[in-house]
Amino acid sequence: MLQVKNISFGYKNKLVLSNISFNVKKGEHLSIIGESGSGKSTILKLLYGTYDLSEGHIFWNDKEILGPKHNLIIGPEYMKYVSQEFDLMPFTSVSENIGAFLSNFFPEEKQDRISELLDVVELKSYAQTKVKELSGGQKQRVALARAIAKQPEILLLDEPFSHIDNFKKQSLRRSLFKYLKEKKITCIVATHDKDDVLPYSDAMIVLNDAKIIAHNSPKALYNHPENKLIASFFGEFNDLENHGIVYANQLKVVKNSALKAIVKQSYYHGDCYLIEAELNGKSVFIEHDKHLKKNLKIYVSIIKD
Repeated sequence: MLQVKNISFGYKNKLVLSNISFNVKKGEHLSIIGESGSGKSTILKLLYGTYDLSEGHIFWNDKEILGPKHNLIIGPEYMKYVSQEFDLMPFTSVSENIGAFLSNFFPEEKQDRISELLDVVELKSYAQTKVKELSGGQKQRVALARAIAKQPEILLLDEPFSHIDNFKKQSLRRSLFKYLKEKKITCIVATHDKDDVLPYSDAMIVLNDAKIIAHNSPKALYNHPENKLIASFFGEFNDLENHGIVYANQLKVVKNSALKAIVKQSYYHGDCYLIEAELNGKSVFIEHDKHLKKNLKIYVSIIKD
């Protein structure tokens, strides 16, 4: 188990994290969300031993993780960290990068392992391509494969799909997180993207003002967001008087109700239209299956499952 106990940390005179505590069991997937500058990446770096803690302790299986004051080389052997800047060897092939830290004493096993990881990150056809010739998204996939090559106990991912286009992102998420679950590799992800979280995470932490303001399953936080910051992570929402936070997909256009609105704009979203309307002098957003004309009077109802 990973245990984070009452850690605090700051840069110069700015406190970034204050009295942060949480646990992660072996094989669990934890996501950390928050606005830019909230400390998501800093937590990952502290877990990896990049910095010395101001206060508190971090343990993995009762062994303390310490910073550079105690270690010449940062990062425990059982842990891998994939940052937003990938440290790859540009003039060697994708396969050579993935297998860089695998033993050469068993060449067949090494090649089998590289082949397996090429499948996980969907780069089989680029096995012999030099890294310098790859796109940013392809390099990010190489970095992910190299990080799991020696099957770490813990994987730390900082915005792991930020450089990858949507064409590949969905299938890569499924492939990578399925692999980590199968191998019981503990995974901690710092992200802005709800699609990194909702289908895959066992738990989710929300950071704000240097503190954890929520820690629960993604489903619980989605269904019962405690504030606007949490709701905004999941999508368009409304803060309605007497009703609190209501997502756009929970407002439905009906034949008659006490809530009467006037359409201001319709935005095409592929599987639906996002309708912006005026309700009691305030803008509200509604998901609807059809385009609605501007200034059309509609009735809406709140429908929660």
